[in-house]
Amino acid sequence: MVKLYRLLTEEDTSAFCHKVSDALAKGWDLYGDPTYAYDATNSVMRCAQAVTKEVEADYSPDMKLGQQ
Repeated sequence: MVKLYRLLTEEDTSAFCHKVSDALAKGWDLYGDPTYAYDATNSVMRCAQAVTKEVEADYSPDMKLGQQ
């Protein structure tokens, strides 16, 4: 069993909430608090949320984490 880690990021819109909700629906767990930062290049606020998930597999850098 291996614990996987992902950092979900998106502009501060409902798309971010949907991205996190989709991960939760697929068995990922929230890890820590969400964070917000101003993206000066694009003049928008960006959100980030870490998620983790334990899977029965050997870790490989080639894994498609979103498909786990």
